[in-house]
Amino acid sequence: MWCTFYRFQICFVLIFLLVVLVLVSNINLVEHLNHRMGLEPEWTEVHSDPAHSLSPVNRKHCDYRYQILSKSEYEEQKSLLNILEWPGPPLDKIEFMKSTDAAHSHFVILQSQSSFKVGDVLEVLVRMHDFEGNPKHYGGDYLQAKIHSPLLKAGAVGKVLDHQNGFYSVYFSLLWPGRVTVSVILVHPSEGIRILHRLREDRPDRVYFKSLFRSGDFSETTMCNVCLPKKQPICNYTDLQTGEPWFCYKPDKLSCSSRVNHAKGGYMKNLLTFHDNMFFQSGVNIKVPILASGPDTVTVHPWKVKDKYHLLHSSKLLSSELKPFDLGSPKNVGPFLSVDVDHNIMLKFRCHGPPIRFSTVSSNELRYIANELDGIVGGKNTVVAITIWSHFSTFPVEVYIRRLRNIRAALLRLLERSPTTAVIIRSANVQELGPEVSLFNSDWYSLQLDTVMRSMFSGLHIKIVDAWEMSLAHYLPHALHPNRIIIKNQIDEFLSFICPN
Repeated sequence: MWCTFYRFQICFVLIFLLVVLVLVSNINLVEHLNHRMGLEPEWTEVHSDPAHSLSPVNRKHCDYRYQILSKSEYEEQKSLLNILEWPGPPLDKIEFMKSTDAAHSHFVILQSQSSFKVGDVLEVLVRMHDFEGNPKHYGGDYLQAKIHSPLLKAGAVGKVLDHQNGFYSVYFSLLWPGRVTVSVILVHPSEGIRILHRLREDRPDRVYFKSLFRSGDFSETTMCNVCLPKKQPICNYTDLQTGEPWFCYKPDKLSCSSRVNHAKGGYMKNLLTFHDNMFFQSGVNIKVPILASGPDTVTVHPWKVKDKYHLLHSSKLLSSELKPFDLGSPKNVGPFLSVDVDHNIMLKFRCHGPPIRFSTVSSNELRYIANELDGIVGGKNTVVAITIWSHFSTFPVEVYIRRLRNIRAALLRLLERSPTTAVIIRSANVQELGPEVSLFNSDWYSLQLDTVMRSMFSGLHIKIVDAWEMSLAHYLPHALHPNRIIIKNQIDEFLSFICPN
């Protein structure tokens, strides 16, 4: 009996070991297949001390997370991402009729109509409803608000506070006397913002790029991006100084060194389902006005204002005329050079490094702002002007944070060796939006990048030309490339920083 039981035990152990071996073998086979099919996790977050790193398990999709961060850089990035957190719907999927409808929503001016003076704060309360007329009970809608006086051609932007219960407060500083009208628009409903957020994280390749490779009469074109699926050999064009990543698929017959240019490839289509497309309809829920339930104007003391963005300091304009020097550069791309020999002024322009959605750029002309800054001597007669945001709107915010971190470090080096150098940064601006443009260049994307820029450059000895408020407050339609009147106001403010009196 004991022998039988003993033999049974041995058989059981042998069977158990056999099952374990088969199971381990199957696990290894599955892992091998996952690796070959690209099904394994793309990255894992690793915390180490004193430094923090974001290390990929498989750099299959996006290299923006593949960076070693110091403890301070990690904490800064974490803080910036927390600042950008946006409230959204409580459920993963909201039916369209339950989403925010500007036509059913309204705002009301809270104070008495006869009590306003210059310097007062005007408060407006906005109440959001859905397409069935029911009040909303959560926030996350993106609103833009301004006050304006059409006859005076004056305007100012309001500050929006989301109470996250369907109510929004908007505060305006009354800066001029006259008849002032309140305007509130729904840029995107919260349900649409959730989709924009998902696209930014999951489809950073929705704008794609290409490069031409050439050797003699033979040429090939391949796809390029900050990150590429590793389905074929890749050319690594990561910048040696800044570590900014850029990759292209290797041509079949040519070498990586035969790259000739950089260009925009195009925009991906059919990114959304039919249901998701419902949240991006012109005239329905993209930049739609919200009307007042009652008066939408207040009266203040008259004051003449016309076509001016009013500064808190005066400006002195340069009377010289800069004459362009023809370098044979492509339009929009540069480099450009203008000179004024009589006043000893020289102006240089370069577009920033990839990603660039301009027309074709020679590979030899691709320069990163940080590297260009390191090549500037600086001094009291040197002015540096920077703007960089729009071409980063389709990428996760970490890509933009890394670029600004490199630029900031170069600016600090410049100001350390030449403290009298003037540095001015132009902010983002609002633009006209439609269903397709919203998926690539929404004002919400721009607002998030602009918030990052202002935070990362705060405390530095620099000035910011507030193109955001200038374009939002103006009576002219929103445009990615604003009207000449708005550009003139931006130049006036720029000059007021370098010629203060």
